[in-house]
Amino acid sequence: QPELVERLISVDISPVPTAPVSEFAAYISAMKRVRIPDGLSRSAARQLADDQLRPVVQLPQLRQFLLTNLVEVEGRYTWRVNLEAISHHLADIMNFPVFHEPYPGPALFLGGSNSPYISSKDYPEIQRLFPKANVQYIEGAGHIVHQDKFEEFISAVLNFLPPP
Repeated sequence: QPELVERLISVDISPVPTAPVSEFAAYISAMKRVRIPDGLSRSAARQLADDQLRPVVQLPQLRQFLLTNLVEVEGRYTWRVNLEAISHHLADIMNFPVFHEPYPGPALFLGGSNSPYISSKDYPEIQRLFPKANVQYIEGAGHIVHQDKFEEFISAVLNFLPPP
């Protein structure tokens, strides 16, 4: 129902399967292996989880982003997100649904220059499905664009949106 969407912003993802460039499966596995003993303070628990994730999730910014999902529930630390469901449906998550009708409105594909998720190989499919698309990259940002370059991200989004 494209008529329900006035403008579309896609942040560091394109309309193609992303499994070939993603390390997400390894990150989910690493998160599932994290073990934190009961009774630790929040800061100690986060540090322990950070230490356990470090061999797989090497970028500190990405680890910090994943750690925002570590929560304490009844004295135990667990992940806020359902890692089992994500791991069982990762193929579905990493694919893009098949659409035959293009979205006719304005679209912004905003990627990080250090991320592989929007590549020049994707441009033909972006143009096919989003004929009014504009592709922009934020220099120095990785996949978590809004965390890596917050001000540049906000500026790009505001420049795309119509004035109030």
